[in-house]
Parts: sequence; C-alpha cells; structure tokens
Amino acid sequence: MTDPTATSVDAELLSEPRLVIEPGVAARVAAVAAPVLQGMGYRLVRIKVSGDAGCTVQIMAERPDGSMQLEDCEAISRALSPVLDVADPIERAYRLEISSPGIDRPLVRRSDFERYTGHLVKIEMAVAHQGRKRFRGLLAGVDGNAVRVKRDDPRADEDAELLLVMEDISDARLVLTDELIEESMRRGKAAERELRRELGLARPQPAHARNSDPAKSQKPKPKPGKKPAPTNTKKHRLAAGRARRGETDPSEGD
Repeated sequence: MTDPTATSVDAELLSEPRLVIEPGVAARVAAVAAPVLQGMGYRLVRIKVSGDAGCTVQIMAERPDGSMQLEDCEAISRALSPVLDVADPIERAYRLEISSPGIDRPLVRRSDFERYTGHLVKIEMAVAHQGRKRFRGLLAGVDGNAVRVKRDDPRADEDAELLLVMEDISDARLVLTDELIEESMRRGKAAERELRRELGLARPQPAHARNSDPAKSQKPKPKPGKKPAPTNTKKHRLAAGRARRGETDPSEGD
C-alpha cells in the first residue's frame, strides 16, 4: 500500500521550482525538458550546452529523493529525444546526454540546501555579497530566503558566518569529501533496495532470519556457575557411620 504522506511529499518536490536557471540556449532546452521529466516523475537539475567536439546537450536529472540509476537515464533519453526533435530548441545537430547530478552535485533548489546541510559547498553569486562573489564553507541550514554558510577561509576583517540570498546565487556545488562520499553510498544502497522491492526482485528473508532477534543474538552467553560440591561420597558415608557410633574422625586434630 502506498503511503499517502510520502506521495504528497514527492509531488511537492517534483513541482518545486529551481532557483538557479540557465540563460540562452540552455533555457530553451529546459523549457522543453522540464515538463517531460516532471511527467515521468523526475526533476530537472541542470542543463549544460557544450560546443566541444561538436555540440553536446547534457541534462542532469534525479528522482525526488535525489537518487538516479542507469535505467532512469535510459528511460529519460528514450522519452525526451523525440520531443526535442519536434521542438527543435537547438538549430544545429547535437548529441544528447542524460546523467545523474553526481556526488559533488549542483544545488539548485531550496530542498537541496536543506538536504545537504552540514556538507562543504562552493557558492558563486550573481550579485556580490560584502564585495565578494565566491564563497566556500559548511552549509549551516536555510534561514528564510537565504542560505547560512560557515566560511572556512574568512579574513580577519570578515564574518565567519554569513547569509547568502538564494535568488542571488548563480552557482552552488558540493565539494567532494569523505563524509559526502559515505552519505552518497548510503543513499545509493537504500535507493537500490527500494527499487528492487518495487520490482519484486528482493529476496524474502529466510524464516530463521525473520524470527531471530539481532539484539539477543549479539549478547554473550552467560557463563556457567560453579558446580556444588558432591554430598554423597565415600568420605561422607564413613563420617556419617562414625557419627552414629559416637566415634571421632581420626584425621581431625585435638
């Protein structure tokens, strides 16, 4: 059964507008691609048109949870290619590439900045802030319409923490760190498990695995206590016989 809360959250994320929008030819491609992607359940992240070795149109896309598999890229390419051929947003021949945003991904929506709070980021401003356009530091959350950044390179006369208006940002990108790689791997494994469950490819757990309690299985077994001394040995029987006859134990001292 589908969780209605999760469905509504996905719908909100799908319709969430981008804060960073490309100019020129890339904007024309975005106007065609974004509705197609949204209709398929994906979000447009970024479009880049490159003239190196011919013309290449790279479209970054993702699922609302930030995941993206090879199968997703192939499905988007098949659906989007004929639409772009009809709309013809680029006058010359080009090569279409569909990709995931990658680990050191661009941040283009408010939810991106919220999701990756605590990670290192590079930000370039379209409008200068305190006389500078480029900043680097840890994302410390979203405050209203601005991003809070704890800078890692402030000068003595500059504030270590600042607020950057999201609409004034021209480019924001995560910096590749060990922590970011670890989180990306966790997200990727979780998304793969969910996809396999949706497709019915996940193997059911064996009965012994379902019934076992991991917490109990990790507990050390109690050590056996000291065994009580025997009470019916030959020594005990001889002592009992002497007691009945009123004799003393010859091994006892005076």
